[in-house]
Amino acid sequence: MTTLKTKVLPADGHLATTSSGARARHTPLMPSAGMRRVWLTLLGWGIALIIFFPILWMVLTGFKTEAEAIADPSLIFTPTLESYVAVQARADYFKFASNSVVVAFGSTLLALLIAIPAAYAMAFLPTRRTKATLLWMLSTKMLPPVGVLVPIYLIFRDLGLLDTRSGLIIVYTLMNLPIVVWMLYTFFKDLPRDILEAGRMDGASTFQEVVYLLLPLTLPGIASTGLLSVILSWNEAFWSLNLTSSNAAPLTAYIASFSSPEGLFWAKLSAASTMAIAPILIFGWLTQKQMVRGLTFGAVK
Repeated sequence: MTTLKTKVLPADGHLATTSSGARARHTPLMPSAGMRRVWLTLLGWGIALIIFFPILWMVLTGFKTEAEAIADPSLIFTPTLESYVAVQARADYFKFASNSVVVAFGSTLLALLIAIPAAYAMAFLPTRRTKATLLWMLSTKMLPPVGVLVPIYLIFRDLGLLDTRSGLIIVYTLMNLPIVVWMLYTFFKDLPRDILEAGRMDGASTFQEVVYLLLPLTLPGIASTGLLSVILSWNEAFWSLNLTSSNAAPLTAYIASFSSPEGLFWAKLSAASTMAIAPILIFGWLTQKQMVRGLTFGAVK
């Protein structure tokens, strides 16, 4: 009868099994958790670099001359502020930037004022039509904006809202309202009903219940929803190009002004784009913790 003997070889970390008339067989161990973590980190950085590279390319192109931007794709060059000076001389950047700030934050504030009561009613006072209403609201995002451009343009013309900040605020509010309501609804649904019922038993009115109980407990979710609405409003280009001309034009219209029939001026277009996205990139970087916290709010109970 053949006798099996097993022993551990600490020198190389392998398990050797020997038997009479058989050679030793080695079974490699599974990769350690540390190596998996290293590979996942490298993979994450690689994906981030691929995603970020177009933005890096745009920023670098803004510091080139027009001749270098077209003929020289190299990342090594002599930087110049020529394009930024030309961009600022052509149009007042701060006027467009102020329009973007007012419209983005104004539409977000208005959307939250409408969405918070709506989401509260749907989350805590549902009816048989609540789910159907939510699905209908979300389905409006599937409609191409160009499909309602003509009626909205005519309504705004008759009401004197063309090329006004208030007109853009209204349009951006309607554009983001379905997403804002849906997000707030999911955050409110995760809140235990017992807390609100305890407030009612103590004599709190509906307004006090919302202001003193609901809003403080769901503040991370409300903050992340507001941040997302600001970003969506800041990046919106279709309505700004069709409903404004000069007075209320935001930074998206500012960027489009550097595309002319004579061709694309890559260096100036890159410089204008960099100036347009810089504020929202800084804002997003400063508030990334709040956004992540809000988006994961209620995910783990």
